[in-house]
Amino acid sequence: MKSQNQHLIPGLVLLAGMILSFSGETLSAAAVETSAYSNTQCEGTYPHHLQGICVDGQGNIFWSFTTELVKTNSSGKVLVKIPVGNHHGDLCYHEGKVFVAVNFGAFNNPEGKADSWVYVYDAEKLLLKAKHQTPEVTFGAGGIACHAGKFIVVGGLPKGVNENYLYEYDANFKFIKKHVLKSGYTLMGIQTATFADNKWWFGCYGSELLTADVNFNFIAKYDLDCALGIDRVNDKLLLIGRNTKNGKQYTGEALLAVPDAAKGFVIRK
Repeated sequence: MKSQNQHLIPGLVLLAGMILSFSGETLSAAAVETSAYSNTQCEGTYPHHLQGICVDGQGNIFWSFTTELVKTNSSGKVLVKIPVGNHHGDLCYHEGKVFVAVNFGAFNNPEGKADSWVYVYDAEKLLLKAKHQTPEVTFGAGGIACHAGKFIVVGGLPKGVNENYLYEYDANFKFIKKHVLKSGYTLMGIQTATFADNKWWFGCYGSELLTADVNFNFIAKYDLDCALGIDRVNDKLLLIGRNTKNGKQYTGEALLAVPDAAKGFVIRK
């Protein structure tokens, strides 16, 4: 889950109240930020499927392919790529670091046999900086987002459980609270998360998107696929993860989408 203020291009804060002029047209600061990203194909192929994406607001995209963590520019060119333990899930960017939800145990086990962590990487070179154990995520940590100085970790869900769980941590990953999301059952829980357009977004398998208000009250469920990645570019633009399997290898793609009150979001062509 991704910080609401994480995607400001350096210096953009100083321009937030200004209107910039370019080729006879005026562009707001938000438009300048938006222009850094477009529909993007990640360079290379990977042995496992895409788990999540996030952006840093400086034109870089971070991709988790389960056992490989990748940083590209906005055109999809690989800048850094490292092998990581199976299973690295969804990820978020916050204050120069990339935070990844990690599980080395069983997902969706009703007896809680997960081994849940948050791994923290330097965003410049993807150097591992810290590991935080999150045993509260008993069904397997699979996704993470950040907003207003707190992290929300999401993950697996046993069959027949008719609500999802959101685990709140402070900036030092001290556990704060387990929130109950009255969403009904979703296949294997929640896979991806972000905060944008003044609400939480949660991507689930089976092409289900859940939304909740800032206090984690369930709002709506949409028939939309963002289980492989969703992040905030700005409050009027999202980036959605997709992948394609070619033989035994996967390729990743990030697509721009616009929040829509009736439809959830609409992919921008």
